[in-house]
Amino acid sequence: MGAGFNEGSRSLQDRFDTRALADRIDGLLVHDTISQGDREFIEARDMFFLATADAEGRPTCSYKGGEPGFVRVVDERTVAFPNYDGNGMYLSTGNLLVHPDVGMLFIDLERGHRMRLDGTASIDPDDPLLADYPEAQFVVRVRPRAVFPNCPRYIHRYELKQRSRFVPRDDCLTPVPEWKRSDWAVDALPSHDPARDPGEREVLGR
Repeated sequence: MGAGFNEGSRSLQDRFDTRALADRIDGLLVHDTISQGDREFIEARDMFFLATADAEGRPTCSYKGGEPGFVRVVDERTVAFPNYDGNGMYLSTGNLLVHPDVGMLFIDLERGHRMRLDGTASIDPDDPLLADYPEAQFVVRVRPRAVFPNCPRYIHRYELKQRSRFVPRDDCLTPVPEWKRSDWAVDALPSHDPARDPGEREVLGR
């Protein structure tokens, strides 16, 4: 358990005289389980950022969005979230298949709070939660190594204007992204992709 300080972290802590503060935070605020308060914060979010690294350790970061509660706290040692259709590159989820260590950053941009969850990810093609997420391709589960709040002082305040209409829902047809109908893309789409023949689905630019 712990935030996982390394030689780089320690050298900067010593340079700026924050080692004692870092150790205090690590001892008091960093946990390897998800509390009830953590659960409430995570399940109220409609987005988070996912950090992964490939087999060579090269990092990438992606945005994941959905309806509030799309990240589910299964139990105190497990969170789960769906993977929806994207651009077909599978950079982040492909990374976790070869390098399962991940970082998740949850931010409440309206109130100025954030939480980090670092852990180990896995994918089960037959995950029973898959049925709970319309149009999800698979479900990612993460076992926490470290769960802790981040200093909120530099969080800018934003208000929600509109949730994405592309998030799959049970009560309507999911729109087709306009870029998939472009000449450069449409003939390379998977055979089952609705963008090949949208039918009654809307085609939206954003």
